[in-house]
Amino acid sequence: MSKIHIKNMVCNRCISVVANELDSIGLSAKNITLGEVVLERALNSEEKSTLKAALEKHGFELLDDKKAKLIEQVKTLLIVLVHYNKTEKPESMRYSDYLEKEVGMDYHSMSKLFSEVEGITIEHFLISQKVERVKELLIYNEFSISEIALQLGYSSVAHLSGQFKKLTGFNPSEFKKLHQHTRKPLDLL
Repeated sequence: MSKIHIKNMVCNRCISVVANELDSIGLSAKNITLGEVVLERALNSEEKSTLKAALEKHGFELLDDKKAKLIEQVKTLLIVLVHYNKTEKPESMRYSDYLEKEVGMDYHSMSKLFSEVEGITIEHFLISQKVERVKELLIYNEFSISEIALQLGYSSVAHLSGQFKKLTGFNPSEFKKLHQHTRKPLDLL
């Protein structure tokens, strides 16, 4: 069994694309999750090169570096929390505590490394993810702003609105009225 890490896997379609690419080059995966593939066996150098090229066509990247794997793990955990609500994180648990528990590294060290590599803080990355999720929910028009704030763990609508306006230049109500909505792909946040 062999585990590989893949950068920019941010949605279920990404999992499908990676599965198709693995199948097309004759590799068998035991499990595929966001950012990680467990293969039945280790790759030889030719297979690794072929897989790398196949994944790069779709904007993915094989990760070999320990730091890069850690950063990608943090990003994936936060994306799953914000966009898919598939988590074991208790509502009362802070994000920093959750990341420490899941990654197995103290938050200060993790945060420092993340900032050095990504050029932004974990908190800024999390806020960016939340704002993109708010945009998505506003466009779908299924929930009120109050419901969205509650869903994303904001302490109040005012807190959500403040962060939203800081990043987009609009408050949520103004954004909702726009005819052209600007959303960013998750892998570019």
